[in-house]
Amino acid sequence: MKKYLSLLCLSVVLANTMHAKPPNIVLILSDDQSYTDYGFMGHDHIETPHLDKLASESALFRRGYVPTALCRPSLATLFTGLYSHQNKITGNNPANTPENKAHALRTGKDPRELIISNIDKHGGLPHWLAKQGYVSHQSGKWWEGSYQRGGFTEGMTRGFPNPGGRHGDDGLKIGRAGMEPVFEFIDRSVKKEKPFFIWYAPFLPHTPHNPPERLHKKYLAKGVHDRVAKYYAMCEWFDETCGALMNHIDKSAIGEDTLIIYVTDNGWIQTETGSYGPRSKRSPYEGGTRNPIMFRWKGTIPPADRPELCSSIDFVPTVLAAAGANGPHDFPGLNLLPQLKSGKKIKRDVLFGESFAHDIADIENPQASLLYRWVIRGHDKLLLTYDGAPGKMRYPPQGGGAQLFDLKKDPAEKVNLANKNPDRVKELSALLDGWYQAGQRKLGKVSPVTPGPKRTPKKR
Repeated sequence: MKKYLSLLCLSVVLANTMHAKPPNIVLILSDDQSYTDYGFMGHDHIETPHLDKLASESALFRRGYVPTALCRPSLATLFTGLYSHQNKITGNNPANTPENKAHALRTGKDPRELIISNIDKHGGLPHWLAKQGYVSHQSGKWWEGSYQRGGFTEGMTRGFPNPGGRHGDDGLKIGRAGMEPVFEFIDRSVKKEKPFFIWYAPFLPHTPHNPPERLHKKYLAKGVHDRVAKYYAMCEWFDETCGALMNHIDKSAIGEDTLIIYVTDNGWIQTETGSYGPRSKRSPYEGGTRNPIMFRWKGTIPPADRPELCSSIDFVPTVLAAAGANGPHDFPGLNLLPQLKSGKKIKRDVLFGESFAHDIADIENPQASLLYRWVIRGHDKLLLTYDGAPGKMRYPPQGGGAQLFDLKKDPAEKVNLANKNPDRVKELSALLDGWYQAGQRKLGKVSPVTPGPKRTPKKR
């Protein structure tokens, strides 16, 4: 009898597992925000009550990073699960160079189209999730053509080559002009009992810094410079939209069925002159690459303040595991889901990244625009500097050479320890070489993705 009951219980567990509904996936993407600029990260002035709440309900990685600190390549990593040197989306625009002109002449295509075609070659999350029955919605920042081309079933961005299509067009209204398109998509998906994926990448707190006056006045009253006050207010405005999204999810009674992931595309240090600080956006320093990363899945991922390193390169394999979906090849990032669920330590203490010029010197040769490669092992961080000259890559690196920092004692990266620690520089340089060489190997068979039909999205 006991044996029969045990077998019966096992069959029930297996049946429940087999028919378990895959979670909804919601990616919240901040645009141009420093890792310091949150209440839960200890900022003296900026208030982010909704993201503070998300942090308290999530597996929070305060030492989170993006491999490339520029919006387009950062987003491309989140979409493809590949480093920039692998997916060849290394910058925001093609440079007007002889190399790119030659590619255009050879193919008969605009260099902008040739960059976008990389997502056809590699595919991305919406394509792979669709095979598991997911519907998906794009809003906010999106560079790679129309939302349909990215495999999203619904979206807001018309994209290149449509007039005004570049990095989001109509999609950039989300958050700044309300949340209705996202809310309506959630409601339709819930009604149809379809698992969904949401790409929520609002143009916030990105410039133009034109926050609601109530928030601007609030931060002026704290005695900071006007431009800084506007940026602080933008951070809180963004926080309010995140709160609205999370509230809609919870009020729809799908909080336990939804995995929410938070990340920032790159850092930002607001200056009083109006520009951003040199060690923030586009740089390999902490102000550019570091950002908090959060995973909230109520009832499945226990809230915790995690001390380990985490990278946005882990996003794709983790989401695919949660959804029970597969990609066309192995990914360089880790599937963190087992450790997120169990609370066990992530067996990794090394992260890698790279920085390129804003404009792509050679759309077929990522090294032509390469400026830095970096590695973090524990609290040691090594930066190697490259020329970034079209068609050239010099190694050993030229210019600034090697920079070594102790992030525990010197989080602002003010003291270069490279000359005092040549053996450590050599060890970390070897790790960088091994990582890059591995990334150059074939990813296995990659099936080209057929772009979706070109349709004009309905106006809302």
